[in-house]
Amino acid sequence: MLKQIEGSQAVAETIGLCRPEVICAYPITPQTHIVEGLGVLVRKGLIENCEYINVESEFAALSVAIGASAAGARSYTATASQGLLFMAEAVYNASGLGLPIVMTIGNRAIGAPINIWNDHSDSMSMRDSGWIQLYAETNQEAMDLHIQAFRIAEEVGCPVMVCMDGFILTHAYERVDLPRQEQVDAFLPPYEPMQVLDPDDPVSIGAMVGPEAFAEVRYLAHYKQMRALERIPEISADFKERFGRDSGGLVHPYFTEGADTIVVALGSVNGTIKDVVDEMRLDGKSIGSLSICSFRPFPLKALREILHSAKQIIVIEKNLSVGIGGILSANIRMALRGLIQPVTTAIAGLGGRPITKKSLHELFDKAMRGEIEDLHFLDLDWEIIRREIDRDKKARRSGPTAENILKDIGQRLNKPE
Repeated sequence: MLKQIEGSQAVAETIGLCRPEVICAYPITPQTHIVEGLGVLVRKGLIENCEYINVESEFAALSVAIGASAAGARSYTATASQGLLFMAEAVYNASGLGLPIVMTIGNRAIGAPINIWNDHSDSMSMRDSGWIQLYAETNQEAMDLHIQAFRIAEEVGCPVMVCMDGFILTHAYERVDLPRQEQVDAFLPPYEPMQVLDPDDPVSIGAMVGPEAFAEVRYLAHYKQMRALERIPEISADFKERFGRDSGGLVHPYFTEGADTIVVALGSVNGTIKDVVDEMRLDGKSIGSLSICSFRPFPLKALREILHSAKQIIVIEKNLSVGIGGILSANIRMALRGLIQPVTTAIAGLGGRPITKKSLHELFDKAMRGEIEDLHFLDLDWEIIRREIDRDKKARRSGPTAENILKDIGQRLNKPE
């Protein structure tokens, strides 16, 4: 059914169709509308046999989901930014216990300074936690990925994060195709837990493990991700056959065959990148793009097959690994080991800064001419940076950097012509 709807509400309605049995809710911008929408659906009885639990923190939200999943219930929660950091201990516990929880991440920057807008710093901070991470390019894909996520999690025995860009997707209204309940039921079978809470057959969950077995336990978490690497494209293909849409999978190439330059990115920025690719191809430039859906497990082989013939790779990163640069580009270089293509990392969109077509045109043109360094910061205000560095040299103080920069920008904006 076609419907003009906010992204968060579309995701909430889709999750309801997946028949969760326990929903753990704690609000944090920008995912709040999702759990609010689910609360309304549960209260109205539109999600049957579901317990909606308001908790006192993000740590409690995932902890309750862990308990519910361990007891045999299909469990769901959502969070963002500092909320994800607050539940970090539980994030590792959920994957270590092999619990098939699905969690939405409304991607948002991590402070300090406080910032409620979008980048990928939050989910990237948990990239090695053992959770599968799927990134949505559009609200339609965000909906579709949640349906697939429950099936992936339950088949593999591994929790799944579905990452959708905060505000850009969560608060955007657009037309989507909401599936029917019978479609979802046919694709996502009734939940059959690997274990249930049974007092007559007690087991220990999360017991102490010493050096003699810990490496083997961690390897088995890696093994599950490698299984997921095989099942994700298969489940995506089944989804396409049943729903008629190509959503999910590992990667989405766009004019990559024969392209000299390929741009790689995660999430909603791929829409803007595709527009720029279209315009540059009309000008006769050999360029394509590649959207990565599955960041964990990371599709090394699939990426190598697509990127190996390109002369240049440009990676657009909505995160910054302080002290080294890009996270995604480091993984791309691993996929290209032994090959000689240059990989340019462009840090962009931090804290919600717009990534414009104009800036991308300039970036791609300069990269094609070899006029850009390996690590580039898109649209960075170097005058402001130099001013704060000079100020720090004269009077070293911790803390007021953000305030100083805001003051400098305010003075510039208010300066008479």
